[in-house]
Amino acid sequence: MSYIPNYRTFSKAVASSALALLALTLSLSFAQEQPDAPRKQNLLVFGDSLTAGNGVDYDQAYPSILQSLLDAENLAFEVIPSGVSGETTAGGLRRINWVMRLPIDVFVLALGGNDGLRGIDLEDTKRNLLSIGRRVKVKNPSARIVIAGMLMPPNLGERYTNAFAALYPEVAEELDALLIPFLLEGVAGHSELNLADGIHPNPEGHRRVAQHVFESLKTILENRR
Repeated sequence: MSYIPNYRTFSKAVASSALALLALTLSLSFAQEQPDAPRKQNLLVFGDSLTAGNGVDYDQAYPSILQSLLDAENLAFEVIPSGVSGETTAGGLRRINWVMRLPIDVFVLALGGNDGLRGIDLEDTKRNLLSIGRRVKVKNPSARIVIAGMLMPPNLGERYTNAFAALYPEVAEELDALLIPFLLEGVAGHSELNLADGIHPNPEGHRRVAQHVFESLKTILENRR
């Protein structure tokens, strides 16, 4: 026996299907009109053992803490730490092309300390820093470059320490970069903020470095929203 549907039931079913189809169509149309969520901009910190967090856990190192500070301010940046213990500027120059596989929006160059401690010719250090910055700009023309400076201990001699300190402002000027005069401002030389080696920050020292970097970068990051 064949089934003949009740007209009223059939009409309700058709109406219900039509409403469902209309809702789906409107939903798809609305979704298509919505812009894609903007990607987080990449903030690459390119450095040595300080950036790598030598002697502390990963989440205690200043790049990780910097990420937390940015998130708290709703600044849509992804901090990418790229630190290699013992890295010189020559080593950084050798690996910069590999690091630039990702687009870079803000590039923090935090190298040179190991050059100074090893007594590398400062002209070589300057040339390497400039070459790194220029390669970043060629691959990422709109990237904002930040130079994080270092200072040498006075036992290396006044002439050398002065020349070393002057190197970073010169590099920043040539690259049209933001200068952080001293990455370890307020941390270097304070035993309570450093590990037993007197060189690498302890967790509290890293928190202070992160706050210093954040305050130095905040204006340019807000302008890049």
